[in-house]
Amino acid sequence: MNHIRTSTCSLPLRGAISRSLRVAACALSIIASPAALGQMPREDVVDAPAIAEGLCVSQVFQSNMVIQRDKPLVVWGWAAPTEEVKVTFGDASSTATAGEDRRWAAALPGMPASAEARQLMVRGATETLTLDNVLVGDVWVLGGQSNMEFEVAKVENGALEIATAHYPLIRILTVPYNVGPERHESFERLHEWSDWFGRHFRKGDWDVCSPEVVAELSAVGYAFARRVHMGSGVPIGVIDASRGGTAVESWVPLETLRGMENAALQQKLEEWDAKVAAWSAEPGDRPNPLADMNYPGNGYAGMLGPLLGLSVKGAIFHQGYNNSLDGMRGVRLYREVFPKMIDEWRAAFGDPDLPFGILSLCTDGYPQTLDDYLEKMLNAGIHIRAEHYRTFLQMRERGDENIGFASSYDLRRRWYHPQVKLPAGERLARWALSTQYGFGDQLLWEPPKLLGYEATDGGLILRFDVEVNDPEDGEILGFAIAGEDRRFQPARASHVQVGENDRGQPQYDRKQLRLSSPLVSEPTHYRYAWGRNPLGNLQRTANKDLPVATQRSDDWDMGTVPLGVLKEEIVDRLTRAQQNQVRQALRQEDERRKIAEARAVLEASEGSQRDGQKK
Repeated sequence: MNHIRTSTCSLPLRGAISRSLRVAACALSIIASPAALGQMPREDVVDAPAIAEGLCVSQVFQSNMVIQRDKPLVVWGWAAPTEEVKVTFGDASSTATAGEDRRWAAALPGMPASAEARQLMVRGATETLTLDNVLVGDVWVLGGQSNMEFEVAKVENGALEIATAHYPLIRILTVPYNVGPERHESFERLHEWSDWFGRHFRKGDWDVCSPEVVAELSAVGYAFARRVHMGSGVPIGVIDASRGGTAVESWVPLETLRGMENAALQQKLEEWDAKVAAWSAEPGDRPNPLADMNYPGNGYAGMLGPLLGLSVKGAIFHQGYNNSLDGMRGVRLYREVFPKMIDEWRAAFGDPDLPFGILSLCTDGYPQTLDDYLEKMLNAGIHIRAEHYRTFLQMRERGDENIGFASSYDLRRRWYHPQVKLPAGERLARWALSTQYGFGDQLLWEPPKLLGYEATDGGLILRFDVEVNDPEDGEILGFAIAGEDRRFQPARASHVQVGENDRGQPQYDRKQLRLSSPLVSEPTHYRYAWGRNPLGNLQRTANKDLPVATQRSDDWDMGTVPLGVLKEEIVDRLTRAQQNQVRQALRQEDERRKIAEARAVLEASEGSQRDGQKK
């Protein structure tokens, strides 16, 4: 037999190139430093194909990988038709026979976690593949778009994380960009060119976590993996399958989307079908819509496809920006597609109870202030962020104990890629450690939950499940209230007084808040942290890093707040003229409040002067 100790799949034969040279070339793509290859011309970068000639395994199986503990391990690959293949790991082995399509799959029993570096052997009729330094632990999948992709090297304190990233039991795999519509069963190992950054990024290789490789890993994913590993003590593998600029419908199987009755989704699918039909009739120089990363189902087929059937521990997901660009239509689509996406991801990994952590939409733009509070309520991204929390609540209410959630709006920066990523990843790690690793008695992770609200005495009373407060014990900011005219105004929020102590001092229930505004005499609804970069400081009192999530009690669309501004029929996506009309009305409400506040200050000052004159 010809024993090969290197990558899992070799380069295809080109002319007279021998098998040993193919293996050497594949090894070069593994050991060359990212810094050295980053500036190389594209044609000089040595790649390894998704599926090679002869015996090979899917590229998800490599040296340095982590195998999921306590779950059956299915290893798959390709060989000659009818060739028998034996897979061995430790004391376990399994045999499979390749079909006419060359595909084979062998199942091994679940194994306990182990930091011992072992070999996974794949033996065919004439060849043996040896994967070295394989560990058994927990594997987490990272999903979403650019704010999940955003690398450690670009974030605040990224340099510190890179310098100290000596974690040999953490392993890293970043999936290359692939699109559907057909499912990809494997992926290339390559240095992928980025037009945005004008350089290559190393994709498709399992790596040991070190300062040399961690710089290009998702910062959210790295912070999550680091904390989970430190807390659990087991090897951790992270597979980054995120892609910038993708919408949620890209991450759901196309056949699933076509079977949904959501009107906004079906309208979107019809638009894509029309693009494909137009391209098929007369393509010219235009790119094929089927190759667009946002063609529905393409992210799922292209980047999650190679992972289907792999046993993993769980997934974390951070996405939503691109759907907000489609206005309220994007919100209506997201409301039904996002929960379905979670179901489909769990099915993809063969676990209906797969732990799934939601990181809500991050900030964008200049911070909301009391001067422009209402104007900055006009943004579809806020609605998407609220849908993240709404999905979490609905799944919890139906008994889902493996759904997680963390806000990120308070980790604010003006850029739509806010660089405060490490705390966001650690918030999800706190959820994972609490619910999946036995730290429930030590770590709090759930945001304060609203139990109910009622209108009373010209205000609203909100009841939470835990005590809430501004962490600086100052003024609580971020609430707005409105009546049936849908004219929101920032609300004064205060804890509800429930009595006095024996010294006559007031006593407050810190689980209840009263919201009021002199400009809203009969409020019926509230909103909280309702800005793309929102004003909001309410947190759980017992932990200073659990903000109250963006949420609302109303179901009003952007074009109907305030009520009656737009006379024409409201469409799913506001035109620029309609946006300007609504924005102007909101500005007028801001101005009305400021005039009222100035008048109140003036009247108070005049009253003080009169009182002084009387004395």
